[in-house]
Amino acid sequence: MPQSNFSIILAFIIVGTLILVAITLWKTARVVPQKSAFIVERLGKYRKTLEAGFHILIPFIDVVEYKHTLKEQAIDVPPQACITKDNIAVEVDGILYLQVVDPVKASYGINNYQFASTQLAQTTMRSVIGKLDLDKTFEERDSINNAIVDAVDKASDPWGVKVTRYEVKNILPPKSIKDAMEKQMRAEREKRAMIAESEGEKQAKINRAQGDKQELIERSEGEKQKRINEADGKAQEILRIAAATARGLREIADAINQEGGMNAVNLRIAEGYLQEFGKLAKENNTMIVPTDLSDVSGVLAAIGSVLKDTKTIGQ
Repeated sequence: MPQSNFSIILAFIIVGTLILVAITLWKTARVVPQKSAFIVERLGKYRKTLEAGFHILIPFIDVVEYKHTLKEQAIDVPPQACITKDNIAVEVDGILYLQVVDPVKASYGINNYQFASTQLAQTTMRSVIGKLDLDKTFEERDSINNAIVDAVDKASDPWGVKVTRYEVKNILPPKSIKDAMEKQMRAEREKRAMIAESEGEKQAKINRAQGDKQELIERSEGEKQKRINEADGKAQEILRIAAATARGLREIADAINQEGGMNAVNLRIAEGYLQEFGKLAKENNTMIVPTDLSDVSGVLAAIGSVLKDTKTIGQ
């Protein structure tokens, strides 16, 4: 055999051996990523579940048949037509969140757990929407989400899948219904605005009335206090005048009791008598003259007699 042919055959053998070794290593060594699980079958039968890390398999006997992520998955639920309790067709879509908790059940319990969960979520959504009126569908989002989660989670337990939550994204009524709802909302907003305005006017009137009432009360209290103060002032004035008059009378009485006091009183009375009589003559054209006007000494004597009697009674 020529040397060249032998070299070529040897090269083919070496290359084939390297390829066989590479295939064997590729079939034998497996690296499982974090939060993942691989299902291994041996000759078509479940052998074991590979968790995160490096693993060695028997080549051509052990085969990785299924690969699952253990992370939480968000699956879009396509829009679908639902009929409400009041016979209104609405289009509803959402997002389903689930997580594989048992890779073996997820592999052998159902063919495609994602598709099955989505279909179950849609059928449950139609059932829940059919029990609600159109207005309630917008208000009861939380109850719709909880009902779908409960139904799908219960059904997916044999599949090794845990449904964590469901969220309704959109509830789209027909255009005619949407226009009617917009008109209704506009009317409600106008109604609330009118009510708020009337409540504001009502409160303003109440505040003004209370202010006027308080003003009247304060004014009356001020007037009352003013009158009390005036009365107190007049009372103090009367008391002081009376006290001054009493002091004056006491001094007059003391003066009368002194020597020559009676003569001074008689003189003072005479002066007053003449002054008042003179004023009367100036202010009136007609005068009534007493018969004893010429006898001034008689008048003084009469007054002096009165003063003496008063003095005697005082003693």
